[in-house]
Amino acid sequence: MKVVDLKETRVFEGDIKKFWLHDSPYFRIINFNIKAGKTFPVHSHQVEGQLSILVLEGEGEFLGEGDKAIPARAGEMLICDISEPHGVRARTDMRILVTIAPPF
Repeated sequence: MKVVDLKETRVFEGDIKKFWLHDSPYFRIINFNIKAGKTFPVHSHQVEGQLSILVLEGEGEFLGEGDKAIPARAGEMLICDISEPHGVRARTDMRILVTIAPPF
């Protein structure tokens, strides 16, 4: 078993701060902290699998292909295929938790 204290990753240095919380053949969990006004660029991965983006703190938008933008607030989650374009824009300082499910 493993316990992760998310209070320890509440660090905003630079535009985007990345914390690997778990990395295994079964799933990956990454915490990104995004400064207000900054964007985690829209991107995709040409592999099979799915991901979730959970907003832990703050407000902004989930981003998709083209100009697609969906409001995102603390407690809300985006779920999509890894191959689908995804990103996040922060209106306030924002913390997101990304979970990636295999295959990688």
